[in-house]
Amino acid sequence: MKPTAAPPLPRKTGLPLHHQLFVVLRDQILRGLYPPGAAIPNEARLCELFGVSRITVRRAVADLEAEGLLEKRHGHGTFVRHELPAQRPAATLGFIDSLRKQAQNTEVQVLELLTGPAPAVVALQLQLAVGEAAIHAVRLRSAGGRPLMVTDAWVPEHLGKGITRAALRRQGLYEILMAQGVRFGRVVQEITALSADPHYARLLAVAVGSPLLRMTRLLYGADRQPVQHLTISVTPERSRILMDVSNESVNTLGAGQITHDAAGAGDM
Repeated sequence: MKPTAAPPLPRKTGLPLHHQLFVVLRDQILRGLYPPGAAIPNEARLCELFGVSRITVRRAVADLEAEGLLEKRHGHGTFVRHELPAQRPAATLGFIDSLRKQAQNTEVQVLELLTGPAPAVVALQLQLAVGEAAIHAVRLRSAGGRPLMVTDAWVPEHLGKGITRAALRRQGLYEILMAQGVRFGRVVQEITALSADPHYARLLAVAVGSPLLRMTRLLYGADRQPVQHLTISVTPERSRILMDVSNESVNTLGAGQITHDAAGAGDM
C-alpha cells in the first residue's frame, strides 16, 4: 500500500518530532505496512509525508535502526530488516499466574508506602468511609534496568498488616494479601490512554507528552468486597495489554465494554 500524505506532526505536544515520527513508522512496520525486506520512503518523501525536516527524519530512522527494525543499504535506500525482533507471545496464563510471572521477570523498586485517607474516587470504589485510612503503595517495575511500569495501589487498612517495604520488594502485593487469607474473586478493569506528565516521564524514561496506557483494576475478594484498587501505567513502546476471553464470556462484560464520556454517546 503506497503511503499518502499524513497531517503534519503536532508541534505543541511536548514530544520531540523525531520521536513522534519514530513511533508512527515503528507502528507501520510492526503492522506490516512496510513488510520485511521492503524499502521505506526516502528522506525527501518522508519530509513531504509528515511535514518535518531532514534532520527529524534522520534521527527517527537512526532510532529505528538502533531498534533493529531498519537497515541502510549504501546506494539503494533504507529497508525493513528481514529478521525483525521476535514478536511477543499471546496471553496464555490465568490472572494469578500472570501476576506471578510478572513478579518473577521484573525487578521492583518501592517508591512510596504510607497510610492515609484515599482520594475520593478510590475511597468510593473501595467502599471506604470519608477520611478512612488505607495503605498506599507505589512501585516501579523494571527489566534489565529498563523501566516498564508504575503501579499505584490502595488497600483497606485492615488488610494491610503484612504490607511493608521489605515484603513489597520480595513479593507481589497479591501474594501478601493471599497470605493473609484473601481469596480473589471478581476483577473489574478500565483501560485508558494519557500523555506522560513530568513525574511519569521521569519514572518511565520517556519524553514528557509521550503516550501512556493506564489500566485501573478494582479487585474483589471471594466475599464480593473490594480489597485493592490498582493503577498500572506503561508505555506502549515497551508493553501491551492482552486479554484472553473465553467463548462463554464473549457476550458478557467479561469481553470488555467501550464506554463513551461524550453526552448521549452511550456504550458499545
